[in-house]
Amino acid sequence: MDKIDVIGFFLLGISTRTTNQNGQAAQDIGDLWCRFMDDNILLQIEDRVSDEVHCVYTEYETDHTGPYTAVLGCKVNSLDDIPEGLVSLVVAPGTYVKFTAKSWMPDRVAETWQHIWNSSLNRKYTADFDVYGCPGQNPEDARVEIYVAVE
Repeated sequence: MDKIDVIGFFLLGISTRTTNQNGQAAQDIGDLWCRFMDDNILLQIEDRVSDEVHCVYTEYETDHTGPYTAVLGCKVNSLDDIPEGLVSLVVAPGTYVKFTAKSWMPDRVAETWQHIWNSSLNRKYTADFDVYGCPGQNPEDARVEIYVAVE
């Protein structure tokens, strides 16, 4: 894990409100991914910076045990044109600790998040995010970068 400064960015995508209690987030975020793929959300985001997909966790009610919002989408150059049905998000600049999950496989990403939840990081609970490389990559070979906002 590395501590780094991240510049802020704009994101367009789709969202859901969820919680980690009773495995609810796994179901909700899995459904969000299905919707993202089935509805070709990537192609609806015309002003995207790249095809990397970000899953941003924000609007934490308390900490990782309480409700929060997950937004799945892509970085964009501006929020001037938001297609109908998509949500926008501004991720503020800040200091983050970067982790790497060894594949896109949901269990590998979940294992990394379990490690984060059990760590002693001084988290800010503003916006944390996962970065998934281009969708065409083999999920078993791809890496997922996880950024956790810290004080």
